[in-house]
Order: sequence, then structure tokens, then C-alpha cells
Amino acid sequence: RHERIPWPRPLRKLQKPIHKVLGGQRPAALKVGLFGAYLGRGAMLLIASWVIQNRWLLLLGGLYLIKLAADHLGETPQEARITAAEVAGQPVRRAERGFWSVVLAAELADVVFSLDNVVAAVALSRELWVVLTGVFLGIVTMRFAAGIFTRLIERYPVLETAAYILVFNIGVELLLEDLFRIHISDVQKFAVSLSTLILTLLYGQLPVLQRLGRRMRWVKRALGFLDLLFIYTLKPAGWVIHGLLVLLRAILSVL
Repeated sequence: RHERIPWPRPLRKLQKPIHKVLGGQRPAALKVGLFGAYLGRGAMLLIASWVIQNRWLLLLGGLYLIKLAADHLGETPQEARITAAEVAGQPVRRAERGFWSVVLAAELADVVFSLDNVVAAVALSRELWVVLTGVFLGIVTMRFAAGIFTRLIERYPVLETAAYILVFNIGVELLLEDLFRIHISDVQKFAVSLSTLILTLLYGQLPVLQRLGRRMRWVKRALGFLDLLFIYTLKPAGWVIHGLLVLLRAILSVL
């Protein structure tokens, strides 16, 4: 929580003054996420009409949310071997995601939520100031809710799993609505979300549900294979992005 942010070498001079503002990695991720939320929703508002006309953006967003959830909830064959080795008491070194990769994943997810929220807001009112006020008040509310939810996760770690299941649910809802034109009412969405939270909390407390969950490990493996499908499908795009990052680092090192 109190670890310093691992700044890139060209930006390390900013570490001390910015650390006073952002703090350690966890509060910094929350503050950067809030700032990104404002920028993301502001940008989505500016192009709201274009977003509405190009609904395929929501389709891509839904796929990204499903991939994000599958990455956390799923278990690939390699991860299954690592888990088996840990159970057997063998020393295993797990790869940890860096601070900036976590922040980037969160910002991309927020862009997807921004797409969906802004489209819904514009559908409710054509007055720009009404939409702007509603969206930005939502961000402020989310800021305080995020702090509360962080403390709840510390107390009930199973809520982290619930959060990713909710992300998966939202991704599926976007696909159903925009790909298959299946209308899902707000009441149905709320019922699914509330049921997910209740069942996850019960799972964390009831041994009988935990035993049932161990028997349904095939679900984790299915999500793991789904995650691998996304990874191999997106590999060419990853090579391009990696090349651009290498080029950017080279430019920054010269500067």
C-alpha cells in the first residue's frame, strides 16, 4: 500500500514532488483512476453522438470486459500446474503485474464503462449540461464508493472475485444487447448484480458452497481457455503496441 510508484527513468525526477500528492501505490492508483475517469467520460461526452452511431464500440468494450474477467477468474493449464506445485509444497515463483499495467487495465475498463454510461445518459436527455452534470456527479460518487469498496475487500477478500464476476456480467450484457439485440431491463441487471454479490458472500462463509465450487473447477478452466483465446487472437496487436512502446522508450531516453 505504501510502496512508491515505479516511475520510468526519464520521469524519476518527478517522483518526490508527485509522491506527496499521490501517496503510495494503492492511493495513487485510486487517484489516477479518478483522473482518468474524468478524462474518459469527458472525451466520451464530446463524441457521444458518434459513439451512438457506431455501436460496435460497445461490442468491443464488452469483449474487453469479458477478457479482463476471464484473466482474473480463469485458470490456464500453466496456472493449474503452478497451483498443484504450491499444494505439493514446491517453491513456485509467480509473476506479478506491475503498477502501471494494473492502472492501464483499470483505465481501459473505465473507458468501456464510460461508453455505456454516456450512451445511456444521452438517451435520457439531449441537454448537454444535464448529461455533463449527471456524468460528473456519478464520478464523484464513484470516488467515495471506491474507497469504501477497497476497505470492504480488505475485510472480505471474496468481494474481489465478486467484482470480476460483475465485470464479466456487464461484458455479457453488452454483447447480448448490441450483438444479439436482446433487451435487458435495468431491473434485470440490478437483480443479476445483487444476486452475484449475495451468492459470492455466501460462498465465502458456507463450506458447503465452497465444496461445490471445487467440483465446478471446470468453469475456471473454461474461462482460462477463453482468456488464452483472447491472448492468441490479440497477439499481432500486442506486437505492434510493444514496438511502439520500445520506440517511445528510445525517444524518452534520448531526451
